[in-house]
Amino acid sequence: MKWFGRAACLMLIAGAVHATPIDTYEFKSQENKERGLQLANELRCPQCQNQNLIDSNSPVARDLRLKVYAMVDEGKSNDEIVTYMTDRYGDFVRYRPAFDNRTLVLWLGPVAFAVIGLGVGLLFVRSQRQKGAKVAANISDADRERLAKVLKEKQGQ
Repeated sequence: MKWFGRAACLMLIAGAVHATPIDTYEFKSQENKERGLQLANELRCPQCQNQNLIDSNSPVARDLRLKVYAMVDEGKSNDEIVTYMTDRYGDFVRYRPAFDNRTLVLWLGPVAFAVIGLGVGLLFVRSQRQKGAKVAANISDADRERLAKVLKEKQGQ
């Protein structure tokens, strides 16, 4: 029974000791640090569903973070870094994909749906107004006289 207590104690200590590694990258300047962190926030982890490189704990995201930091310190421009990442991992790594032939539907699709929806809505309203006008035109003379009489009574009150 004595060994059971020791094993339980060791397991508790081992669980407490487990920690996630922290990136300890030293940038050459504060500007590089700010630019590196901004780029890592704008790039999506290719392994995760919808996390940027900063928020993701996956090994792939860690490697890409460090690669972005190193490229920033090498003096590469933001466009060069983003081009490197998209060439290697595709447009998925960008939260805001470039406007080109491949992403045309992505950018113009919502506008097209809005225009189509507005057109359908206008046609519906127009048809409802035409139906209302036809119903008003089909009222008999007797019904018109009764309606006029009811309106006069309401105004007199």
